[in-house]
Amino acid sequence: MLSYKIIAFQTLARKEIWRILRIWPQTLVPSMITQTLYFVIFGNFIGSRLGEVGGVTYMAFIVPGLVMMSVINNSYSNVSGSFFSSKFQKNIEELLVSPAPNWAIIAGYISGGVFRGNVVGFLVFIVSCLFTKPQIYNLGIVFLFIVLTSIVFSLAGLLNGILAKKFDDVTIFPTFILMPLTYLGGVFYSVKSLPLFWQKISSFNPVLYMVNGFRFGFYGFSDVNVLTSFLIIFLFIISLVSIITHMLNKGTGLKN
Repeated sequence: MLSYKIIAFQTLARKEIWRILRIWPQTLVPSMITQTLYFVIFGNFIGSRLGEVGGVTYMAFIVPGLVMMSVINNSYSNVSGSFFSSKFQKNIEELLVSPAPNWAIIAGYISGGVFRGNVVGFLVFIVSCLFTKPQIYNLGIVFLFIVLTSIVFSLAGLLNGILAKKFDDVTIFPTFILMPLTYLGGVFYSVKSLPLFWQKISSFNPVLYMVNGFRFGFYGFSDVNVLTSFLIIFLFIISLVSIITHMLNKGTGLKN
C-alpha cells in the first residue's frame, strides 16, 4: 500500500502534467514555432555564410543550443506560473495544511516542469530534423544534461513562484536575467570565437556549461569541460533544493 507521502507526490505531479496536456496549444506548440523561425533565420540565412563550426554545419551546431533553450524556458515558466497561480487562487493553502511533506510538494511541481521541458525539447529536436541531420555522439550524456537542466530551471521557477507577490514578478527574472544568460550561453556561437576577455566573462554564465555539455552529447566537442558542467548543475540543484525547502519550512512568501 502506497504511503500518503507518495500519493501526495503522485497527485500533484499528475495534476501538473494533465494541465500541460490539457492546454497543449499554449504549452507545447509556441516553442516549436519560435525555434522553427530560429532554424530558418539563423540556420539557413546566416548559417549558409558562416560555414562549419567545430567540424559540423552551423545549422547542426545550433540544434543542441535551441533544444536546450526550449527546455530552459519551458521548465522555468511552467513551474513559476503554476505555483504562483496556486498562490493567487489560494490553492497553496490546501497544501500547507495537508500532511504532504515539503519534498513531495517540490517534487510534484518539478515533475510538471521537467515533463514540459523535455517534451518541448524533443519536439524541437524533431523539427530540427527537417532542416539538418543532427548526430548523437553519446545518448546517455544527452539524456542526463536535458533532464538535469530541466530540474535546475524547474527549481528556479519554483523559487520565483514562491518569492513573487504579483504576476509581473513572475516575468522579471526571465526577461532581465534568464533571457540574456541564454542568448549569451553559446547557443548561437562557440565561445572560443570570442576575444579572451569575453571568454573569461562567459565562464561565469551557468547556461554556457549546460548548453556545451548538451552539445558534447551530440557531437563530442565542447567549449568547456563536461565534468565541470555536471558539477555546476549538481551544485545548483543542491543549492536550490536547500533554499526552497528552507523557505517552505518558514512559510516565506506563502503566509500573509
